[in-house]
Amino acid sequence: MTNVSSSTSSTDQILTGVALMLGFCLTAPLLDVAAKLASESVPVGQITAARFVVQCALMAPFIWVMGLSLRVAKDLWLPLLFRATLLLIATFCFISAIRVMPLADALAIVFIAPFIVLLVGKFYLGEDVGPRRVGAALVGFVGVLFVIQPSFAAFGAVALFPLGTAVGFAFYILVTRGLSRKIHPVTMQFYTGLIASLFCLPVMIVAQGSGSELFDPVWPMGIVWLWLLGVGFFATLSHMMMTYALSLAPSATLAPLQYLELPVATLFGYLVFRDFPNTLSLIGIAIIIGAGLYMIHRERVTSKQLITERAAPPI
Repeated sequence: MTNVSSSTSSTDQILTGVALMLGFCLTAPLLDVAAKLASESVPVGQITAARFVVQCALMAPFIWVMGLSLRVAKDLWLPLLFRATLLLIATFCFISAIRVMPLADALAIVFIAPFIVLLVGKFYLGEDVGPRRVGAALVGFVGVLFVIQPSFAAFGAVALFPLGTAVGFAFYILVTRGLSRKIHPVTMQFYTGLIASLFCLPVMIVAQGSGSELFDPVWPMGIVWLWLLGVGFFATLSHMMMTYALSLAPSATLAPLQYLELPVATLFGYLVFRDFPNTLSLIGIAIIIGAGLYMIHRERVTSKQLITERAAPPI
């Protein structure tokens, strides 16, 4: 009876994790939609600042309600600072890109982040990564070239900005891996928002009246306030759903679901902005998704082999 009850509880947790990851795939593109709408009248730097200020404001009450401590060990402050800086750079680059690019094109390029994580893990961190997964990562990069080529021709150098997002987000993931076991997710999100806000706000103050297209702040009018609030709200909501999903279900189960974000972003881009990827971009997106899913498959196979080898009795 205990085993049945335990199995049911485990299944429920996995299903909850899957539901949360699906929620992430539906809400994360809404962040992009809100940012693109706001970028029509608000500088990118100001939208980026709003994203983190709102996140910090949303997380603060949860820390109080949940009775979480704000104390952080001294040796964790540098990784926290690094994490916030990486996410700040990734966010700024992405908003700069979607200001002119279709959502799906920019997001597809960002999806090479897992490939970057894998290659950094193999060649810098010394992780055991087989040639098939390295090959899949390289194929993924070929897919990115298919997406970048028409985008670069149409929009110029801004088409390379999502690459900055991908690199920043890849290292953000690596830093988060190390922090996730030492800091509560809510506390970590609060400090990420706070640190990034403290970086952004002085820049906005200095840039005021400078005429800078990217940084000189403006007073938002009417519904633009809603777009700015939406950027921070959907960013916070989606990232918290993904964080808790990973705590409830195996990453191998959840990883393939993340690719649903691409068709959702494509749909939102078409419905709101009438943007749709061209043929070359669609081929590139298909290559990226295929390479990503194959890489996840190989990780599952490798994990099963390691479990089998460890469980085998000594000869």
